[in-house]
Amino acid sequence: MTLSIQFWFEFASTYSYLSAMRIEDAAGRHGVKVDWQPFLLGPIFAAQGWNDSPFNLYPAKGDYMWRDMERLTTQRGLPFQRPGIFPQNGLKAARLTLAIKDAAPKAKFVRAVYSAEFADGQNIADDDVLAGCLSAVGLSAGFIDQAQDPAIKAALIEQSKTAQAKGLFGAPSFLVGDELFWGDDRLDDAIKLAAEI
Repeated sequence: MTLSIQFWFEFASTYSYLSAMRIEDAAGRHGVKVDWQPFLLGPIFAAQGWNDSPFNLYPAKGDYMWRDMERLTTQRGLPFQRPGIFPQNGLKAARLTLAIKDAAPKAKFVRAVYSAEFADGQNIADDDVLAGCLSAVGLSAGFIDQAQDPAIKAALIEQSKTAQAKGLFGAPSFLVGDELFWGDDRLDDAIKLAAEI
């Protein structure tokens, strides 16, 4: 049996960037497979009465998060640049992730989008930025048209409903069976459980 961990991520999430850049190596050391699951936090936040990221709604929390990101990216040797717009609109990027069927290019695309956003400070809602991410992982820039495919649009809506049904309330989240772990700092615990099952 192949051990696996579901990685639920939102492209606007800073801490999901941290997890995306390390999850495959960390899971691979334990023989655990990563199942990449993009979703949108907007509907989940709206259900809690929020119309914006809690990091914007609560300035002290936001200030702490940005400083924490500076510390953690420095510790891990990751480039980091605070985007001019936060949270960014990851709708098209999430749809494109769902449209990529093979695991290896899917993972590479996710990391390329996060790098564009949080390493280079680019706007990931921009088609040219997304086309560059697709090209960087060997996919045709024309693949971006998949973001308008009705089936892909419906699939992303379903993803977010599934996330809510599973009790997800933030990103990154990790599911091992029915066991939920939230936050980049819980990734190693999730992998450890997956390796023990």
